[in-house]
This record gives sequence, C-alpha cells and structure tokens, in this order.
Amino acid sequence: MAKIFDEISTELQEFISNQKMFFVGTAAAEGRVNISPKGMDTFRVIDHNTIVWLNLTGSGNETAAHVLKNNRMTIMFCAFEGKPLILRLYGTAKIHHQRDEAYHTYIDRFPKIAGARQIVEVEVDMVQTSCGYAVPFMDFKEERTVLKSWAEKQGEERLKEYHKERNSLSIDNFETGI
Repeated sequence: MAKIFDEISTELQEFISNQKMFFVGTAAAEGRVNISPKGMDTFRVIDHNTIVWLNLTGSGNETAAHVLKNNRMTIMFCAFEGKPLILRLYGTAKIHHQRDEAYHTYIDRFPKIAGARQIVEVEVDMVQTSCGYAVPFMDFKEERTVLKSWAEKQGEERLKEYHKERNSLSIDNFETGI
C-alpha cells in the first residue's frame, strides 16, 4: 500500500543514493507527456525537501521546455535490486543554465561530466512510496560511456552550437530556454 510523506526521510535519502537510475516525468498543458530515464552520478538530495539533478546534453530537451510551461515534476526511483520499493518525489522545478548563478551554486556537487547542460532544482512537496512488488530484479553491469565520450569529443564550443541547433525547441516546438 502506498505511503505519503511531507519530506524525504534519511532512510529514503539512503535509498536514493544507492540507485543507478531515475525517471523524470513532465508535461505542459498541451502537447506530449515526457518521461525521461536518467543515469550516471547526476542526482543530489540537498535537504529533506530539495533535490537537484544534472541534466546532460541529449537529443532533445523536453524537460526544460515543459518546466517553462508548467513547473510540475515527478521523479521516480525503482529498486531493481534488494528490497522492493518505488519512490516518487512530487514537486515544482526550476531549470538553471550555465549562465545562471544557481547553476554555479550546485555544479560542484557533481563530478565533472562533459555535456552538462542544465541543473534542475526541485522543491519536493510530496513523497510517495509504494511496494514495487512487480518491478523485476535487474543486475547493474556498468554505466554506458557513449554520451560522455561523444560530449568530450565535441568540445565546449561545439556543444553550445548543438544545444542551439537541437535543444532550443521541444518536439512540440516549445522554447527550452537555451
């Protein structure tokens, strides 16, 4: 049975720190709903109601576009190993670009990863856990290195061009803030 909390407990923070991936859900009032899987060492709990995650360069930028239209965000973790658990964090998000002071406030909390595009800050107003009994066991093998290698090969200037060319509009033609 689902349980609802007002904050991210210390126990749930530990669960989060052990997860290899998470999912981000966003939607504008119109257009497509986006669910995006995230990995690598890109998630940090700041306090019991604030999290940040590092958004890396990708083929799209739906999350940023949706947050500009509607700042609601859901983040979901699933236990693929050990005790079953699904954890959802509900809240309101802000996107911080490299040009923003808040980006520089948080960036040192992450390892240096080529292709870092934005930092997403979420004020969590509801935490929900549920059983996860139907989530399969899956063994973590290793992180993929393709994105990191690609971004390193591009270099900073080419990545900025890529962001303007490929990441400035969503698939629904919403502005992303780039």
